[in-house]
Amino acid sequence: MTIQIDNEYEKPITIDYDTIIRSVADAALNYEQCPYEAEVSVLLTGNDEIAIMNAEFRGIDRPTDVLSFPMSNYPVPADFSVFDSDEYSDAFNPETGELMLGDIVISMDKVYEQAQLYGHSPERELGFLTAHSMLHLMGYDHMEEEEREVMEERQRAILDLLGLQR
Repeated sequence: MTIQIDNEYEKPITIDYDTIIRSVADAALNYEQCPYEAEVSVLLTGNDEIAIMNAEFRGIDRPTDVLSFPMSNYPVPADFSVFDSDEYSDAFNPETGELMLGDIVISMDKVYEQAQLYGHSPERELGFLTAHSMLHLMGYDHMEEEEREVMEERQRAILDLLGLQR
């Protein structure tokens, strides 16, 4: 698995973000039984920068905690069998053979704000946002109530595997 983490956050990060992101991404892929080596890009930034991206890509002019940019559409969430067809051959990095899942952008300002707001550690909050976004990269969504419940259960299970409970 290749995880490219770019830290563009302008303040010091007081947690081991590298280990958290890598372990949660790996746990999410294992939980969803991804049969491929995968590639994910993660950008750590602040509220000002993510607000610009949120306005540009979602038309929402305010900061958000995490943005997910999946590289593929899944007819069914985490149904990796679609990648067996020629239609999805461009989903793999030609140099590494890894499945290119997509990009994640996380506001570290929101990590610290929400950890305090929800009464848990910044490590847990970063883990939660990483798990949430990884599930988006694998085709999950939360627009409908049933989808939200499925996604929340999977997030909880992934975080429980790593001891990142509230």
